[in-house]
Amino acid sequence: MANDPHPAKIAKASSKAEDPVRTAYFLELREYRTARAIGDFAAAWRHLERAHIAAQPRLWLHMGSHITMLAFAFSRRDMREMSGQLLRIALVPLGALTGRLPTGNTGRARISAFAPMPDDLQTYMRQDAP
Repeated sequence: MANDPHPAKIAKASSKAEDPVRTAYFLELREYRTARAIGDFAAAWRHLERAHIAAQPRLWLHMGSHITMLAFAFSRRDMREMSGQLLRIALVPLGALTGRLPTGNTGRARISAFAPMPDDLQTYMRQDAP
């Protein structure tokens, strides 16, 4: 039975494919790239914000959302947003370790960390609850 695939690897691969958090995150990133490509920067930011909200339960996705926001802010030469994202990138691991992430905030420098999330994204957060 040396040719049998490892069940753990199969379970891990299938769980990623069915993970509603990852699905929402990557869908929003795709929409961000589309909006950015056509020059609709307000929509691009909205999709990055939504990607951030979806990513919050996953450390690496959450970190990736802030890195993407930083890169977009840099491309727009938005110094306020760049400095806000650098601070958030530094705080993400600490927030994850302490369990003190403000769930549902958009991740932008101009938005309160305690602003509520859109209703349609709350569904993904509830599905991910333990």
